Amino acid sequence: MVFLGEAPEFAPSALDALRQPLESGVITISRAAATASFPARFQLVLAANPCPCGNAGVRDAECSCSPFARRRYLGRMSGPLLDRVDIQLDVPRVTAAQLRLSTQAPVTTSAAARARVVEARDRAARRLADQPWRLNAHAPGGWLRRDGAPASGSTSALDRALERGALTMRGYDRVLRLAWTLADLDGVERPGLDQLGRALYLRKAAV
Repeated sequence: MVFLGEAPEFAPSALDALRQPLESGVITISRAAATASFPARFQLVLAANPCPCGNAGVRDAECSCSPFARRRYLGRMSGPLLDRVDIQLDVPRVTAAQLRLSTQAPVTTSAAARARVVEARDRAARRLADQPWRLNAHAPGGWLRRDGAPASGSTSALDRALERGALTMRGYDRVLRLAWTLADLDGVERPGLDQLGRALYLRKAAV
């Protein structure tokens, strides 16, 4: 896994260099005398504040950044890079009241979460036993839209998001992959309206 905290502080060229490895799982290094390719499958996690000072949109806090500064800050993460990020969520600042409530709410232990993930991975591996890949993340778009298509009639919201430009074709396929992972976690045979809806929400592109 590659975790980049304060991702907009990295040079845009460095961030965009991650695009091709994310797509192909291979990194190619070219020099004057030779070119070498290496396997580079990885999970990318980006974290960013909403603006340089970190207070944009925060209740009871004043943002000192101009609109231009906020756009320039977040614009360091290019559209093509974010198009390759499957889950995009805003995480609001935790209040003192929420912190107190969190100590009383039921929690999922790491062991329980791991058990769910292992079971979901096993389901995917059994389903894909006849395919040259074993993970939903590696499934090609053609399979996702044909043999691996979601339940009939469940892609209407996804189709509308594509038609109005909220999703690219790459984003469309990535939502389908995420929906398959949610289906495996839910223990259902094929993604339906519920899984597609949650996958779209987690991507945020179609909201």
